[in-house]
Amino acid sequence: MNGKDYRQAIYNIDPIFLERWSPRAFSQQEVPEDILNGILEAACWAPSAANIQPWRFIIARNKGDRNHFHSFINEGNLTWCKNAPVLILIMSKTSTERGPSISHAFDAGTAWGFLSLEAAKKGLITHAMGGFNRDKAREKLGISDDYQLHAVVAVGYLGDMSELSADHQAREKPSNRRPLKETIFEGKFGESAKI
Repeated sequence: MNGKDYRQAIYNIDPIFLERWSPRAFSQQEVPEDILNGILEAACWAPSAANIQPWRFIIARNKGDRNHFHSFINEGNLTWCKNAPVLILIMSKTSTERGPSISHAFDAGTAWGFLSLEAAKKGLITHAMGGFNRDKAREKLGISDDYQLHAVVAVGYLGDMSELSADHQAREKPSNRRPLKETIFEGKFGESAKI
């Protein structure tokens, strides 16, 4: 299934933005190391405040590491993400040598965006999940308190939708976006932009 078959942009944008979406049907096909490293490197080229690069990634690509991740992922997500050959925990450092980092989450989100687009360009699918137990993840993976945990991302190749539950099969299509006129304001909050 291709996102561009279901989505239409009003303005001329690169097709990758329409093609990238978040399926749940993963093949168990392994992701080659050079391709995985390439999407992680793309993430690291994201811009960040003062070039601090607060994002950090913990990857699970063997059975033992994936089982650690499975122990803290919520059951609703685990039903489909257990087939993904790679799981990535995205987190960010909340402090710097100069004090608190006020943009760490913003910067980590940008890195995730870069990762997802590079994955799509390489024929992979990604699905970010907020549904996981952060305290348990912190304990299982030995993460210190000066990192905020944002998402677990499933990475792999598109699988067979028929392996999903009926509920997930019904949701297995690209989603659309809110119209720009409901998202963009001009001059001040609440003032509709002329778009």
